[in-house]
Amino acid sequence: MDDVRRIADAVLYEGYVLWPYRRSALKNQRRWTFGGVHPRAHAERHPDDRSVMRTECLVEGPGDATIDVAVRFLHVVRRDVMDADGVAVDSLEAGGELVVAWDEAAERQVAAAGLALDALAASAERVAIAVPAGRDVEPLPEGAGSLVRSWEALDGAVEVAASRLAEGLGLHRVAVTISNTTPWSSDGRAREEVLRHTLCSTHTVLRAAGAAFVSLTDPPEALRSAAGGCRNEGTWPVLVGPEGARDTLLSSPIILEDHPRIAPESPGDLFDGGEIDQLLILNILSLTDEEKAEMRATDPRTREILERTEALTPDELMRLHGAIREWQVLR
Repeated sequence: MDDVRRIADAVLYEGYVLWPYRRSALKNQRRWTFGGVHPRAHAERHPDDRSVMRTECLVEGPGDATIDVAVRFLHVVRRDVMDADGVAVDSLEAGGELVVAWDEAAERQVAAAGLALDALAASAERVAIAVPAGRDVEPLPEGAGSLVRSWEALDGAVEVAASRLAEGLGLHRVAVTISNTTPWSSDGRAREEVLRHTLCSTHTVLRAAGAAFVSLTDPPEALRSAAGGCRNEGTWPVLVGPEGARDTLLSSPIILEDHPRIAPESPGDLFDGGEIDQLLILNILSLTDEEKAEMRATDPRTREILERTEALTPDELMRLHGAIREWQVLR
């Protein structure tokens, strides 16, 4: 997996489930708090929940240069537990392990490739978001029952447009607008229900061929005015990739610096980029057997965290104590 994908995945799953990584934890009762693009009818009643996410950025290059756009988000998947008689229950034991009801997530992506800047300036490109509702049944061991995973339909669109900012100077403003037009009647329904019709943890990855993105965090002096004119709603674009690279941009609901990095010492994602891996891992190792059983049952991803953590060697644990990235001489 390349560094850009690792950063994008960290954004995608930020806050997905938090320490202590168990369904019963208070902080895991309110999830999907970043990057939601909600149904339009819901957003009209709840202005804090947007139905549109918009990214604007600057691109330097000739009009025949192209960009690829990928919009990624999580789609809430409801996991119900059915006993042997087909009756929905909160939890049961199957094959010697606890099984619980929970909301998981499926990764979704909508993409458009090879979009020429001049062509986008003449006519916007529109790609539909159309995810049909679905259902999947997984039998449990020993005939104990089944897991039923279901998800709601999602409808919307991604529109990519460009405008020339200065003739002959090779500068374009590119706009990516993501909208959720999923039909919705919000009368009296809980937040958990609307989230099943929401694009969660939404972010956009743009890649340029024959052109270069301009940093909006620290634009060149000559482009500060143009950079200041970019309008970003619910998202913030930064350069990603090796230091100095300008061919890829990540626009996410989490504010990052240009060229963000994941510490090489990190043994894997813990869904909380603001925390210290060492503390989370030591806390996981200190869980009781009952708490570990609930962590395994909560989600396939929390099970993976537990198994990965328990498999760490003493040397790998020592690497988490800290590292010096750069030396500076202070006078």
